[in-house]
Amino acid sequence: MDKKIPLHDLHVKLGGKIVPFGGFLMPVRYSSDIEEHMAVRKGVGVFDVSHMGEFKLEGPHALDLIQRITSNDASKLVDGQAQYTCLPNETGGIVDDLIVYKIRDNDYFIVVNASNIEKDFNWFTKYNTKGATLKNISDSKCLFAVQGPKAKEVLQKLTKVDLNAITYYHFAIDEFAGIADVIMSNTGYTGAGGFEIYVDNQHAEKVWNDIFEAGKNENIKPIGLGARDTLRLEMGFCLYGNDIDDTTSPLEAGLGWITKFTKEFTNSVNLKKQKEEGVTKKLVGFKMIDKGIPRHDYLLKDGAGNTIGKVTSGSQSPMLGVGIGLGYVTKDFSSPGSEIFVDVRGRSLKAIVSKLPLL
Repeated sequence: MDKKIPLHDLHVKLGGKIVPFGGFLMPVRYSSDIEEHMAVRKGVGVFDVSHMGEFKLEGPHALDLIQRITSNDASKLVDGQAQYTCLPNETGGIVDDLIVYKIRDNDYFIVVNASNIEKDFNWFTKYNTKGATLKNISDSKCLFAVQGPKAKEVLQKLTKVDLNAITYYHFAIDEFAGIADVIMSNTGYTGAGGFEIYVDNQHAEKVWNDIFEAGKNENIKPIGLGARDTLRLEMGFCLYGNDIDDTTSPLEAGLGWITKFTKEFTNSVNLKKQKEEGVTKKLVGFKMIDKGIPRHDYLLKDGAGNTIGKVTSGSQSPMLGVGIGLGYVTKDFSSPGSEIFVDVRGRSLKAIVSKLPLL
């Protein structure tokens, strides 16, 4: 049974088309995907992504647990800094990708993907052998991603915190829209700038309404998951379940930058060996040369028709006006400029491997 997010009825009232996603009923669009995509790229839009999971991790052993199970080095974090990382599994793949927020020493806030809340909580619990205090607070939090070049000026009307001072992957906890202890985080998933606002459920509707009131002159719009997908795809950001999963290694997925061998973590010995020996397949971004839209699981081929991989995410780019995608290809075809072909219903359509972001 899919769960409803706290503001479900509000989204229905706003005309949101509701679809099941990651175990939740979520608004996929309110108007059109292209209109909403452009609103975020050029103005400001708000995603209700309250389906995401949040954990509190506290105590003297909190950092030790994070270090043992995540690939990035959380010892480098300062108070008010966030870090993108992943949970490697024991067989070379990824349990989930996540964000670790350091509030202060011994006090961390963890944000995980909606479909993996239970899986991740069990993973943390399995390795929590030294007694850090771990709480799943997902059901008590709402999360609004206010994104776009005008997001900052809209949000600044609702807080005394200087939002210019919160640089990428940093956050502040302060009063927002008259509510105390709200997390304002610069960790966007769209590449358009903006902030994530974490607020307790009981204040969610007030905060949502205040954001829209503050953004009236900027023509602020509610945005669904459809545009969220095309926005992140233009940036080349991975979506768990599509581009990374239990079978893809962080090194194959281009996440070597969050895989730090300065410490030991789950499966680090094998991942280090993989790094030294080199991967055989890599996740790449590509743009269509021929007219057509790549879709998840379409085969990727070389000029001779041999299969060299498959599409993991694909769509029409509203900004570029061409089909774009992410996919795994053999190492020989992973360099930018490599010519590849997408099998679109039996037709071989030309594409070119491109550097990320694709915009």
